[in-house]
Amino acid sequence: MNICFLMYSWEEINPENDSTLTLIHECVKRGHGVAICTPSNLTIRNSVTNAFCAIINRIDKVPTSIKSFYKKATLREEMLPLAGFDAIFMRGNPPLDPLMLNFLDSVKDDVFVINSVEGMREANNKLYTAVFEDPNNEIIPVTHVSKNKDYLIKMIEESPCDKMILKPLNGYGGSGVILIEKSAMSNINSLLDFYIYKSDGSSDYVILQDYIEGAEKGDVRILLLNGKPIGAMRRIPGDKDHRSNITAGGRVEKHKLTAAEKKLCEKIGPKLVKDGLYFVGIDVIGGKLVEVNVMSPGGITYINKVSKVKIQEKVIDFLESKVLEKNASFRRMTDLKRRVDEA
Repeated sequence: MNICFLMYSWEEINPENDSTLTLIHECVKRGHGVAICTPSNLTIRNSVTNAFCAIINRIDKVPTSIKSFYKKATLREEMLPLAGFDAIFMRGNPPLDPLMLNFLDSVKDDVFVINSVEGMREANNKLYTAVFEDPNNEIIPVTHVSKNKDYLIKMIEESPCDKMILKPLNGYGGSGVILIEKSAMSNINSLLDFYIYKSDGSSDYVILQDYIEGAEKGDVRILLLNGKPIGAMRRIPGDKDHRSNITAGGRVEKHKLTAAEKKLCEKIGPKLVKDGLYFVGIDVIGGKLVEVNVMSPGGITYINKVSKVKIQEKVIDFLESKVLEKNASFRRMTDLKRRVDEA
C-alpha cells in the first residue's frame, strides 16, 4: 500500500511527541510506501493533479524507537500523481487551506482520503459543533459566534455565568483562548476590539462560550476512529495558565471515559462517519463538547504513554481495511462491466 501524508514539512516534526510521525512509523513498519507532501507542493501537470513529494526510502530494519526512526530515515524528492496512491492522510495544521481541497477534488473518487474532502470543508472550523442538534445544551455549552461587538457585550451581560471563554474562530492549539469575567467589564470592550478588528480594516469572528464549571481542572481529549472512541487523556492546566493544551504548558493524565462522555461519543459518532470524518479528536469538559479537531488531531503519543496502548495500530488497521474495501469494490465493478461488454 502507498500512502501520501499531506502535512507540514519533515523538518518541522518534533520526534518527541509528534502524532503524525507515529502514524508514519507504523506504516513504514508494515512495509507500506510512504510519501509526505505539504499543501504548497501540490501542482497540476497536463491536467493531472500531482505533488512534489518527499518519499521515505525503504529501511531494511525499521527501528522500534520512533526517535531513532526519525534520525535514520532518508528521503528523496519526486513528483508523483496523487491518484496513484492508495490513500491520502490529511495531517496539516489549521487553518485549512481551501485551495488544497480544490486540488483534492480531482482525486477524491480515486483515492481513499482521511478525512474526506467534503468533511474537511464542513468541519474545519469551530462552528462545526452547531451541526449536532442540542436545543437544551446537554452536550454543547451555550455558544455565540459573531464579529458584532455590541451583540457580544450584550450576550456577556445577559449570561447567567460570571465567567465566559473568549477565543478566535480560527485559532488552534489553545492560541488566543482567554477567560473573561463580568467583574472586569471595563476590560472586555478593549479585548473585543483587539480580537475583532484588524489593522488592515477587516474584521474576524470570535467565539463566546459559557464557562463550564470544573474547567479550571482541565479538559479531556478523546480520539475517535470511525465514530468510536479509541483513547483518551485528561489535560491539566499549568500553574500559570487556564488552558490545558500541552503547547500551553499543560500536562496529561490517564483517563477513563465517564458515562456522560460515552453518551456524547455515541451521539456525535454517526454524524462524524456520515461526513467522512473518520479520525477525529474532540475536547470535552464536564461531559460537554467544546471543540472538534478534524485536520490533524494530536495526542497519540501522550495517550500511548499514560495508557500503555498503541493508538496508531488501530488507526492504520482501519486505513488498510478501507483501502481493501475500496479496491475490492473497484475490482467487482470492473468485472461486472467486463461481463456486460463480453455479452
